[in-house]
Amino acid sequence: MTEWSVTEPQKLVFDEPVSALHVRIVSGAVNVVGTAEGPARLEVSEIEGPPLRVTQSGGTLTVAYDDLPWKGFLKWLDRKGWNRSAVVSLAVPADTRVEVGVVGAGAVVSGTEGPTEVKGVTGDTTLVGVTGPVRTSTVSGGVEAQAVTGDLRFNSVSGDLTVVDGSGSFVKADTVSGSMIVDLDPAGPTDVSLTSVSGEIAIRIPHPADTEVEANTASGAVSNAFEDLRVAGSWGAHKITGRLGAGTGKLKATTVSGSIALLRRPPSEEAPHSPELSDAPEPGDAAPSAPVDPAAPAAPADKKVL
Repeated sequence: MTEWSVTEPQKLVFDEPVSALHVRIVSGAVNVVGTAEGPARLEVSEIEGPPLRVTQSGGTLTVAYDDLPWKGFLKWLDRKGWNRSAVVSLAVPADTRVEVGVVGAGAVVSGTEGPTEVKGVTGDTTLVGVTGPVRTSTVSGGVEAQAVTGDLRFNSVSGDLTVVDGSGSFVKADTVSGSMIVDLDPAGPTDVSLTSVSGEIAIRIPHPADTEVEANTASGAVSNAFEDLRVAGSWGAHKITGRLGAGTGKLKATTVSGSIALLRRPPSEEAPHSPELSDAPEPGDAAPSAPVDPAAPAAPADKKVL
């Protein structure tokens, strides 16, 4: 095992192969970029407080504080330990398995192909062009996913989920009070399941679509842009059900008091462009910007609202 103690801004290059990356920091930012060539590289551009411990054992590269374990990470709320900050950027082989944990810090993961897991107590997470399976868990931090093609799992207490140009075949998201805006442009059948207690849910899918739809809210409003779907209920509970196309995919959305909107996605060549969603830099590079704003699609003339 090789070990470094980082107490000031520093750059490291790892000649040994890296197949797994573990990062855990408090305050600051983490940027992870998957690359096709070259050895793994680390840049710590800012650091305050206790040193970061960097270790390489076998194929696993770890950048973390000694007192911040991965197990039970979302319960780590020791305010005395918040007197620290680090800005960390890493370039690793695209197929690296990535685990990132942040407390009060932002995390950006871009261009990875291996499994990715991000845990956050506070602080937002941005995923750009990730093709491997993704699992995210937050307490109050939001998650933005742009052009993610792998399976996506999201769980939070009050954090929001925003998916832009989602082309993966599987999305499962659960939150208590966070809102969900999911913009889908899949290449084939999808399995989408969204659950919230009080958060609003908005889903945009292509037209024509090919999915079985079931959307329920106990006391919220519903909005439906597809004439082939049935809207039932006038007081209290509302439901949108039906089949679009052959119904080979599944779309299920459930909320207790939040509203549900099922929206029609315009053809990609007609889709408007929006300002940049986020940056996911490798040192000196910038991530692509979000091409679509799913929060403000054009409502068709046949839209039904209850």
